[in-house]
Amino acid sequence: MTAISIMGLGKLGAPLAACFAARGFHVHAVDIDPQKVDAVNRGVAPISEPGLAELIRESDGRLKASQDPEAAVRDSDATFIVVSTPSEQTGGFSLRYVMPVAEAIGRAMRVKREYHLVVLTSTVMPGSTGTEVKNTLERVSGKRCGDDFGLCYSPEFIALGSVIRDFYNPDFLLIGESDSHAGEMLAEIYRRVCKNSAQVARMNFINAEITKLAVNTFVTTKISFANMLARICEKLPEADVNVVTSALGLDSRIGPKYLKGAVSYGGPCFPRDNRALAAVAARAGATSDLAEATDRFNRVQIKLLAELIRQYGSATETIGVLGLTYKPDTDVVEEAFGLLLAQELSAMGVPVIAYDPSADLVRALGSHKAIRAARSAPECINESSVVVLATPWPEFRDIATEQWGRHSAPRVVIDCWRALSHLDGVEGVRYVRLGFGGETERQETASSGSH
Repeated sequence: MTAISIMGLGKLGAPLAACFAARGFHVHAVDIDPQKVDAVNRGVAPISEPGLAELIRESDGRLKASQDPEAAVRDSDATFIVVSTPSEQTGGFSLRYVMPVAEAIGRAMRVKREYHLVVLTSTVMPGSTGTEVKNTLERVSGKRCGDDFGLCYSPEFIALGSVIRDFYNPDFLLIGESDSHAGEMLAEIYRRVCKNSAQVARMNFINAEITKLAVNTFVTTKISFANMLARICEKLPEADVNVVTSALGLDSRIGPKYLKGAVSYGGPCFPRDNRALAAVAARAGATSDLAEATDRFNRVQIKLLAELIRQYGSATETIGVLGLTYKPDTDVVEEAFGLLLAQELSAMGVPVIAYDPSADLVRALGSHKAIRAARSAPECINESSVVVLATPWPEFRDIATEQWGRHSAPRVVIDCWRALSHLDGVEGVRYVRLGFGGETERQETASSGSH
């Protein structure tokens, strides 16, 4: 097999198309957006993702794009569906973008004599692949799944900002398969494209669909546990969440990943996958207390931290928020801590100025006109009496030390990620790191001494 088609040139689809092409596959990518199609055909990255432009150049002409899904299927041996599955109010995922793509694939397979593999990469609710998606492909193509074509559900466990690295070096590969031939065909594709020797977990559709949600929900629970420890440490003199979580991660049953003890998780996957698992349980008549508690805990962190931050300045003093994206090296602000924090502070009536090196501030801030957009990080710092490091972009650590301080009352710098430790003790700066009890102790001592 040498030819692959990708349906969708979004945040995941475009990097995947480039990854396959750079590893020797001929790739026909499809998107309804003519600007994305044109960009790919000109050798330009259609979306913002580190390393994508370079990877497209490495594809050496093996990557092309069009708005014709049926032609792409006819030109390829396997098709990956990488389109959005928006969250619904109930917590589940909509197939409204998946189904038209499935119909187009079915039409192309109807006139195609060769066996074709269809891979659903988009996250869906358990039961979706083996019912709506499979039934649509069979109905439109007139062919039988498992005999005339194969179908796999294989979501990616990647993070925006590191899609290429994560895709090439997965922890494991998840394959829900219609039959063993389809599963082995996809496993062979992954063996050719991945740069490590990741284990492959192969199973039926519904187990794979549950596993996708379960993995991310477990990770969010682990993040929330570390954040709970951070809040506890902040209340106890000399307690340091870094020390606690470092020791905790040494236990092989736990491990060190995601035990940062910082702020709420966000982004396009973690929050919605957590809620989706709870929705699955509700539909099935089962309980999901842990998933629901994790979601509630994550949401309340924004308000708690906003109230904590507000204590460091007067109601009229401006608070600066550095970082609006949900993580560094991406422009995604979906459920991002920095953006939600800025909005919460603004709702409290606090003047807020914000800066992010990637996010479109006008788009990110939306209707919150009370939040000013700074043109640079130094401007954001200079106009604030309290500065919050909400997203640990590397460039924030490179800001000259003298730009953080001020000659009048010391500027408060609240470090949510403990990434600016070099500011501790700097003249003109009151450095506060979350997850550490020393600052809380000083506050309480000062408060009791004033009575």
